[in-house]
Amino acid sequence: MSATSRLPGIVTTDHVFRVPLDHQRPEGERIEVYAREVVAAGREDEHLPWLLFLQGGPGGKAARPHGRDGWLGRALDGYRVLLLDQRGTGRSTPANRRTLARRGDARLQAEYLTHFRADSIVRDAELIRRLLLGEDSSWSVLGQSYGGFCILTYLSLAPAGLREAFVTGGLAGLRSSADDVYRAAYPRVADKNTAHYRRYPQDIEAARRIAEHLLAHPAALPDGGVLTVQAFQALGLLLGGGAGSHSLHYLLEEAWVEGPDGPELSDTFLAGAQAQLSFATGPLYAVLHESIYGQRAVDGGGTGWAAERVRKEFPEFDAEQALAAGSPVLFTGEMIYPWMFDTDPVLRPLRETAQLLAERTDWPELYDLDRLAANTVPVYAAIYHDDMYVDTADSLATARAVANVRTWVTNEWEHDGLRVSGGAVLDRLIRMARGEL
Repeated sequence: MSATSRLPGIVTTDHVFRVPLDHQRPEGERIEVYAREVVAAGREDEHLPWLLFLQGGPGGKAARPHGRDGWLGRALDGYRVLLLDQRGTGRSTPANRRTLARRGDARLQAEYLTHFRADSIVRDAELIRRLLLGEDSSWSVLGQSYGGFCILTYLSLAPAGLREAFVTGGLAGLRSSADDVYRAAYPRVADKNTAHYRRYPQDIEAARRIAEHLLAHPAALPDGGVLTVQAFQALGLLLGGGAGSHSLHYLLEEAWVEGPDGPELSDTFLAGAQAQLSFATGPLYAVLHESIYGQRAVDGGGTGWAAERVRKEFPEFDAEQALAAGSPVLFTGEMIYPWMFDTDPVLRPLRETAQLLAERTDWPELYDLDRLAANTVPVYAAIYHDDMYVDTADSLATARAVANVRTWVTNEWEHDGLRVSGGAVLDRLIRMARGEL
């Protein structure tokens, strides 16, 4: 029985759906997918259009609302919203080191996880749409980051289910391999480093001092993880958000305390680093990250730890070389590396599984280029000009390749604009859809 809750300004209803693990074998194993319906208080009985929200990721659960605020508040002006915990996340049947161990060896785990990409998420959404709205219905969809990737797959597989689509920072390159993605990403990340060090020049020496210390003394994190130099550099994931540079600076400025044997890394710093680096709340982000780019027609050789391989083409990200040359130590960005499966306790049991996924060469296609070129579903997309996570050139090329797309290119917001803009980003897209802009 669905549970209903009342929060400030909203009413939420829980839904749990049984869906096939493999939609090509509907008679086979089933898993649960959870979704939270949200409607403005006082409008529960109104016949409102539905808006499906697809979270960024991969492996990210939907936002947990506290009330009517942010982008959700703007959406509730005209929609009944469905916050989907994509398969494997949140309250859906979980996929993590404990649950995957029940499936057997790494080979069986990897085979199971092949059913957790955008194509399966879209087919889940279509099943849910039919159950909630009826067979001949359609709904609107909002995709943030990876959620936008899923929308492109939705437009490729089941466009009849959509009446309109809103994309924020998530127009993927339709024919970009994982190598292409990272070859374009490293220069963008280097630019974010330059901007950070220009804003906080004192952090050049602060980062060098920490990196030099970690080269000789990798630090134990509170959860049993290990902070190596490369893990320290991975804190650069912060630089893609609007306030991320400031957060990184404040973390660095509290890095040291005087211990009995001299300066040592503080508990405050180590706990803050762990909070950014641990995959405890979203292991699928690491395990499946590169596979979201896998398509047979694009790269028949598989993804093969592309971020690690391509990094060698950008020696400026080598911390040891930077220290030897007296150069700034550069932070990395949204990259997943094989060493993460050694340093993070929640990923260690999944290392062999991740390796098998990296080696996989038969990933099916995610996008139908012909169908996208003939698309009739109105799409309204925010493209962030300085986006560290999704390449602007790829997004613009996709906007040209997909029919019926209107774009808003802006440098007012970073990749997290939907979340931090107080509803302004979604408001702009909705006004575009309504012909007001």
